[in-house]
Amino acid sequence: MNMTMQALAHPVEQKGLESPCSTKIGRDIRRKAAELVPLLRKNALEGEKLGALTRESLQALNDIGAFRLTLPTDFGGYALGARDVVEIVSEIGRGDGAAGWMVFVAGGLRNIISFPDDAVQEIFDCGQSWVGPLAAGASIFATKVGSARPVEGGWMVSGSWHFGSGCKHAKWIAVGVDYECAPGEMGRAMAILNAEQMEIIDNWRVMGMKATSSNSLTVKEEQFVPDRRFMDMREFPMRMDETRRRYSGLASQFDARGLMLLTNLTHMAIVLGMARGALECYIDMAKKQRPFNLPYPSVAEMTSTQVCAAKAYAMIKMAEAVAYRTADTLDRHAIEGIDISHEQEQSMMMEAVHATNSLDGVLGTLQLSIGSATANESNPVQRFARDVRVALLHGAVRLDPTAEIFGRQLMGIAPFPMFAGGLPDRSQPAPAV
Repeated sequence: MNMTMQALAHPVEQKGLESPCSTKIGRDIRRKAAELVPLLRKNALEGEKLGALTRESLQALNDIGAFRLTLPTDFGGYALGARDVVEIVSEIGRGDGAAGWMVFVAGGLRNIISFPDDAVQEIFDCGQSWVGPLAAGASIFATKVGSARPVEGGWMVSGSWHFGSGCKHAKWIAVGVDYECAPGEMGRAMAILNAEQMEIIDNWRVMGMKATSSNSLTVKEEQFVPDRRFMDMREFPMRMDETRRRYSGLASQFDARGLMLLTNLTHMAIVLGMARGALECYIDMAKKQRPFNLPYPSVAEMTSTQVCAAKAYAMIKMAEAVAYRTADTLDRHAIEGIDISHEQEQSMMMEAVHATNSLDGVLGTLQLSIGSATANESNPVQRFARDVRVALLHGAVRLDPTAEIFGRQLMGIAPFPMFAGGLPDRSQPAPAV
């Protein structure tokens, strides 16, 4: 009996045989990330009040290399594959979803390294000493972005952008801009500005993911961006593919579709980690609390609690299976140099988004089952529930639009104009207004 109880003492930890796609470096960072869980949980409430990660949490994540997971080895990164990234990020999310989101933000450097060599060198000049994500992004693919006009040697950029996750921690900010690419035609480009050229708007006042500093940003007076840090989005897919030849390490070997799927999968890993964390806290609370109106010595001995925990565990494991299978598929394709097909991309996206959304109900059920103790703002369960809900509001993981995109494929109907991963295609010129 004692052996059984000991074996089940930590039922939400990642267990089982290691994937052949995981690496020793990845497993070491995963172990260090797991050791940070108590610290990240302790600092989560303060982070919510700050609207950003605490300095202690940011430094701790930096120290284990969490912001360099997919960075090419050329720049001192680990260039880890999808399986390692999913396992590490989910461990960080188990402590604090906002901390996981900052690691997700840091992964956006894969877009930055598609720029010309002189721009990349400029951006990484302080890369080794910077604490936190080196770059963040805001409204690159959105319907409403900033604007740019050509000048000698570059572009004058102005406007406002929303959802600049990580902007309080980043040195560089990538934004979307519309510009006249030909007489009477408007094109979309990505411009990279120094964070000091932008003003952070104090408007990230939300129900969850409060510590992600996903504020809006503005450039009230035009700011200069040199040509090297300006890319027409029509070039983006080709530039992304070229990174496979320019940089070293497994993370550099994904094709454009694989890279965007990895972005989606990292998002999923954060939610998966939060679900694990919520179940872990639920079990801990159930063992310590007494029921309000039933004659059990602890909430853990209530049949309803046991059923709730078991169902939550099963749902988490089902989502985990989808995440791991998808990650291994991406890694195998990258290792063997095989591109992800459009059909594969859409089916994997649908499976991942559906599995991710299924975890929202798990969090709600756990909170309702354990009761009013979770209403306290210091309680991790309520924070996980709020953070998961906000994470699932992101356009890239909304279930019904994703299902419509994939459903058209199932029905043999022509797809919408999309860039990898279900992102709207902003590369085609539009009539000037």
